Parts: sequence; structure tokens; C-alpha cells
Amino acid sequence: MIAAMNTVIIILLAVTLAAVVIVLITGVVGMARGGDFNAKYGNKLMRWRVLLQGLAIVLFLLFVVTASRG
Repeated sequence: MIAAMNTVIIILLAVTLAAVVIVLITGVVGMARGGDFNAKYGNKLMRWRVLLQGLAIVLFLLFVVTASRG
């Protein structure tokens, strides 16, 4: 049971980390270009990045806790 849960957590963590990278790159490129896109979405993208990074940390800690019990 714990092994299956760890597999799910690892997959969710990988998806979350990929989403962090995509949002970060999109935000940085948008800031570098400036213009309407950055004015409209720049702050939202960085907020999403922080939220996704927090989720990644929670998933990592959950993985550590469940792995230590197995």
C-alpha cells in the first residue's frame, strides 16, 4: 500500500516540478519582453510559481514521511 502511495506521490511531484519550470520560464520570458503580456500576467505567473513550489515541498515531505514508514 505504501509503495503504491509513494509511486503516486513521485508522479505528482514530477508533474508539479515540471509545472514550476514551465510557469517560471513563461514568467521570466514575459518579463524580459515586457509589454502587455507582462503587465497582465507577470504577477499572476509568479504567484502560481510560489504556489506550485509550495505544493512541491508538501509532496516531497509527504514522500519522505511515507518512505520512512515503509
